[in-house]
Amino acid sequence: MVSVDEFPISSANEIPGYRIIETKGFVYGLTVRSRGAGGQIGASVKSLFGGEIKQYVTMMEESRDEALNRVIEHAKELGANAIVTIRFDSNEISQVMQEILAYGTAVVVEKE
Repeated sequence: MVSVDEFPISSANEIPGYRIIETKGFVYGLTVRSRGAGGQIGASVKSLFGGEIKQYVTMMEESRDEALNRVIEHAKELGANAIVTIRFDSNEISQVMQEILAYGTAVVVEKE
C-alpha cells in the first residue's frame, strides 16, 4: 500500500503544502467483493440481535483499500504523483456483492 506521504491525496481541490503544476485527468479504481456464504449466515444471525457486523466492516475496509490502491496505480500510469478531489462510491450489485469505486483527478504536484 502506498502512503499518503509518498503519494499525496486530497478530497479538496488542492493539497496543502503542494502546488499543482499539471492536470493529467480522471482516474478510478474499482473492486467488487462477494460477501460469501459464511459471512452472509453470520451477518444474518447478527442482524437479528443488532450491533456491528464485523465481517462486513472488514470486507468494506479491505475493498476500500483495494480501490484506493487501484486509483493510485491508474494515476501513476498517467504520470501523476498525486490525486485531488478523490471520492468513494459504493453500490450493491446483488444481495451478495458490493462494488467500491474510488475516483478523482490525477495531478502532478511539487512542494511549495
